[in-house]
Amino acid sequence: MSGKLKELKILLIMVGVFLAAYFIPFASPRFRAGLHEAFFMVQDYARLHVLLCLVPALFIAGAVSVFVSQAAVMKYLGAKAKKWLAYSVAAVSGAILAVCSCTILPLFSGIYKRGAGLGPAIAFLYSGPAINILAIVMTARILGVQMGIARAVGAILFSVIIGLIMHLIFRGEESVRLEKAMNFGSEEGGKPLWQTIIHFGLMILFLIVINWAKPTVQSGFLGWMYLNKWLLTSLLALLFGFSLSIFYRFKWWKVVLTAAIIALVGYLYPNPLIPFVMGIYLFSLWLILEKGELNEWLGATWGFAKLIIPLLFVGVMIAGSLLGRPGFEAWVPSRWIESALGGNSLWANFFAAVSGAFMYFATLTEVPILQGLLGSGMGKGPALALLLSGPALSLPSMLVINTVLGFKKTVTFITLVVIMSTLAGYFFGSVFA
Repeated sequence: MSGKLKELKILLIMVGVFLAAYFIPFASPRFRAGLHEAFFMVQDYARLHVLLCLVPALFIAGAVSVFVSQAAVMKYLGAKAKKWLAYSVAAVSGAILAVCSCTILPLFSGIYKRGAGLGPAIAFLYSGPAINILAIVMTARILGVQMGIARAVGAILFSVIIGLIMHLIFRGEESVRLEKAMNFGSEEGGKPLWQTIIHFGLMILFLIVINWAKPTVQSGFLGWMYLNKWLLTSLLALLFGFSLSIFYRFKWWKVVLTAAIIALVGYLYPNPLIPFVMGIYLFSLWLILEKGELNEWLGATWGFAKLIIPLLFVGVMIAGSLLGRPGFEAWVPSRWIESALGGNSLWANFFAAVSGAFMYFATLTEVPILQGLLGSGMGKGPALALLLSGPALSLPSMLVINTVLGFKKTVTFITLVVIMSTLAGYFFGSVFA
């Protein structure tokens, strides 16, 4: 019987390939535009997000799985933690990271596999991209104070409410998972809390500063941060190296030698990405030669990379072929989206929430995109619905979340985000239109 099923599967694949080859309109300009947009989107993602966003996030996720004791995760984010503490920690932890829906994934996967409860882990997953302080400030300045406040309040409430609902729906399954986690490797262990805070604080600050976006007005604190971000990231990297030396017995001469090589490369090649890549290469090389926790750190980082990166690139290509980059046409005409988002009907808000959930927004790009859509006739309610669903979800992130949570939990999470974004947009549009 299994042999016949195998042959049937081969036959179906052959028929599918034949039908695709026969009916796909390869000569259509729109079809070719969609293919071009798929590759352009991947190129944009690779240039703008992989090196500076995803790679540091992968190292942080690997560090979580190695250096953070399971008992500590269970204490603050586990099932037996106080609800107000668990959800507060999850929301605040996500809020300090100015990252997109894809960059938060390795961090979410790390704390979830380490024993965090489903509810707090989901709150962290949503809050990271959605409660982005820089994006909320930018929203208020460009789209209006009302939109900025509504986005901030909605995102904070959503992270907690969606997390609580997910916990209630899947509390049976989660109790079994967390019981196994408590019975396996739940000893305290690990470093003192203050060392862990310094270690991860430096890595998180590095991730935030190196991805500091160019402000609309290059003056004041935001402008100063942007103009000096590479100097600040170099200083943070050096401090991080010495923290490794002090807390984890990483040889101090390796820190000094690495810093000297990076400084030389930076002097010879002014492009900051070149010394950054050299630093990642040298750091990875040192970790390969280390033993114990430091070597395990690189192994855990590589494990997350193998899980996440291929799915992200596939998802970005699909999103690009369907929706294209801002200002470029792909398979789905942009006029369809713009015409469906006018007014404040439930359908318009639902369509905005669904569109936002499947589109990929790089950090802070959702604001100028919405500015253009509002100028084309988009309603305020659908704009908020898209703001609440778009940054927190994307097609690439859905593929990865499915590998971590499974199909049922992933669909439930997506559905909750879409429904709540729809209702919030409809209410906001009704009050402030």
